Amino acid sequence: MTATPTGHKPVRLTRFAHGGGCACKIPPGELEEVVAGLTAPPLAGGDTPLLVGLATGDDAAVVTHRGTAVVCTADFFTPVVDDPYDWGRIAAANALSDVYAMGGRPVLAVNLLGWPRDLLPFDLAREVLRGGLDTATEAGCHVGGGHSVDDPEPKYGMAVTGVADPGRLLRNDAGRPGLPLSLTKPLGTGVLNNRHKATGERFEHAVATMAALNREAAEAALAAGAECATDITGFGLLGHLHKLARASGVTAVVDTAAVPYLEGARQAVRDGYVSGGTRRNLEWVAPHTDFGDTDADTRLLLADAQTSGGLLVAGEVPGAPVVGELVPRGPHSLVLR
Repeated sequence: MTATPTGHKPVRLTRFAHGGGCACKIPPGELEEVVAGLTAPPLAGGDTPLLVGLATGDDAAVVTHRGTAVVCTADFFTPVVDDPYDWGRIAAANALSDVYAMGGRPVLAVNLLGWPRDLLPFDLAREVLRGGLDTATEAGCHVGGGHSVDDPEPKYGMAVTGVADPGRLLRNDAGRPGLPLSLTKPLGTGVLNNRHKATGERFEHAVATMAALNREAAEAALAAGAECATDITGFGLLGHLHKLARASGVTAVVDTAAVPYLEGARQAVRDGYVSGGTRRNLEWVAPHTDFGDTDADTRLLLADAQTSGGLLVAGEVPGAPVVGELVPRGPHSLVLR
C-alpha cells in the first residue's frame, strides 16, 4: 500500500476506481458508434490543413502550420497502480506515447486532473503531478499547468502537443502488404494490473515497462524508414492492429508464438485476472478475426487492455521482435497463426 509523504494512513488508490488505466476506456465498438459522422468539413480559408483526423482512428490529430506538423492528443485514466508517483509517471508516458506513435516529438503538455477532494488528501495529488512532471521532463517536454476538477473518482493524464516532419509521419493507414510487424514492448500489463488491484501485489517489471517512454522506439522506427505505426493501449494488440489493418486496406497476420509477454501474465490469465475491457476488446475483433487454433488464454492476452504499451510498427525495428506481417486484404482483417 501507498504511504503518503506526510504520514497519512496508507491508501490503495486502485480501490477508488471502477476500472484501471487504459482498461477504463469506452469499448471500441461503442465509441465508434458515438463518433460516427462527426468528421468536420475543411475550414474555409484555414492555413493549417488537417493531415490526420478522426477518419482512421489514429493515435493523435495532426495539422500543418508553416511547414511543420503539429501533433495534438489527450489521454487520462483512473489509477492503474496504488503508488501515486508511479501512477503519474505511467499516465504521462501513456499520453506522450501518442505523439511518439505519430513520429513526433512532444514539446508542451498540460495536466488533466480529477480528484475526490473530500476522500483523498491533496499530498497524494501532488505526488501524481510530480510523477507526471518527472516523466515529461525526461521526454524534454514542458509542462505548463493544466486543469483540475472535483471528481468522485481520481483521474489523471495530459494533453500533449508535439511537432513532426509532415513528410515523415507514422500513420495507421500507411501499411502495405509485405511489411513485417514489430512490437517494442511485451504484452500483459492489463492482467498484471488487474491482479495488483485485486490483491495488492506489486509487479515492478510491469511498472517499469509502463513508465518507459516510447521515444527510442519511435526514433528507431523513423530511422528504419517506417511510415506506419500505432501504440498498443486500451484496445489491446488485436484491437489496435485491427484498426491499422482496416485503415490500410490490408490483412494483418500475427505469429502468436513470437509475441512477447511480461513474466506472470499468462498465469494471471489462468487465475482469472482478466478485465471486462479485455473481454470487450476480444468480442469487438472476433467478427474480423480468423483465430485458427489459437487457445483461449492466448486470445485474451492478445486482446489484453494495455496501459502505456509499446509501438506496433509496420517495418523492422532493431531489437524488437517481429510478431507478424501485413498481407493483401483477405476475408478477415486479422489472422492468427
